Amino acid sequence: MDLFGPINRKSIAGDLYCLVVTDEYSRYSWVMFLKEKSETFEYVEILITKLESLYKLKVRRIRSNNGTEFKNHLMETFCQKLGIHHEFSAPYVPQMNGVDERKNRTLIEAARTMLADSNLPVQFWNEAIANACYKLNRVLVVKRHDKTCFELLHRRKPNL
Repeated sequence: MDLFGPINRKSIAGDLYCLVVTDEYSRYSWVMFLKEKSETFEYVEILITKLESLYKLKVRRIRSNNGTEFKNHLMETFCQKLGIHHEFSAPYVPQMNGVDERKNRTLIEAARTMLADSNLPVQFWNEAIANACYKLNRVLVVKRHDKTCFELLHRRKPNL
């Protein structure tokens, strides 16, 4: 998981940050938009609880950078309570969190392209990123499995 922002312009909903969570196996991603960095824990807690109940799988490990939004007492207590191993990448080395750094770059570039092509104002950046994430989950093929992210997670082809 990785958080990027603050974005130069607030979104139409007032968001400044974007939290990107990627499943390492399927490369399926979820994006959440935050007004402040301090909201990160709440969104991570909600997402992990939702994923565990929805897919009937236990989250065993999460990986993030050394940002204070991930490395705090609330997150540590939550992970210990659920038996989740929380790994941190080395400080100031974004390459160690490569999957999310690449996903962030891909989402940002796709959103910029959509906004420029549609002549929409920059304030719609969160809508463009959410749309890009939705599409990439259904179109990108994971090479080692020769299936899309959606297929690996939901065990069925997406309805395109």
